[in-house]
Amino acid sequence: MDDPIRRFGLIGHPVGHSWSQRHFEEKWQREGITDCVYELHDLAQVEKVSALWAESGWKGMNVTVPHKQAILPLLDGISATAHAIGAVNTIAFTEAGRIGHNTDAHGFRRAIAPYLKGHHHRALILGTGGSALAVRHVLRDIGLEVTCASRNPGAQGTVGYDALSAVGIQHTPVIVNCTPVGMHPNTADLPPLGGAIEGVGPDHLVMDLIYNPRETALLKRASSLGARTLDGSSMLIHQAEAAWDIWCGEETTT
Repeated sequence: MDDPIRRFGLIGHPVGHSWSQRHFEEKWQREGITDCVYELHDLAQVEKVSALWAESGWKGMNVTVPHKQAILPLLDGISATAHAIGAVNTIAFTEAGRIGHNTDAHGFRRAIAPYLKGHHHRALILGTGGSALAVRHVLRDIGLEVTCASRNPGAQGTVGYDALSAVGIQHTPVIVNCTPVGMHPNTADLPPLGGAIEGVGPDHLVMDLIYNPRETALLKRASSLGARTLDGSSMLIHQAEAAWDIWCGEETTT
């Protein structure tokens, strides 16, 4: 008798741009795993996930924008790391219920660590959503001074884009875009940095969590100003592998 199919998937809005399905399907093909399927579910309202959970076979689920924070009240529990961050991007279906984890932090740390230098003491995060919370958690843990920029500032340590200046950017050598601005299909869009981006130079490391396209308009502009740039594909791979470990019961700390 064939083993039952193990179901995995992604919820968010939109999800058509995601590479998660392709990543896992290629991984399973390489490793000879034949009892898994990965599905994309575009949910504008996070509450609609309850209908999916009522279906059988679920073993794991990824969560993307805009649901990484909104999903929290619907879960049966969350890991210590996810609690500290305040956002979830991975759900494991266990005997204890639906448990939320955050592998974004693990993926981001693994992706950016090789590129951080001694002068990278201050960082600017663009955005304040679930991904930005994970990035802020990691950068603060590493020891960087962190400021977040938002269209709707208000929280402590958060400023509006109109408060940014070229001089301030010049003295903030790490910039991480955690917004979807510049993502396919709107690849010509730039985060609203205005003239402040002119403060970017050769001492900067500019990372964009977007991986489609690999080189966003922001990264192109930063590269033209002499900065070192990093796209989101490495983070994607690291966080996906951490999610798989959780689903397989090999990692429970994220």
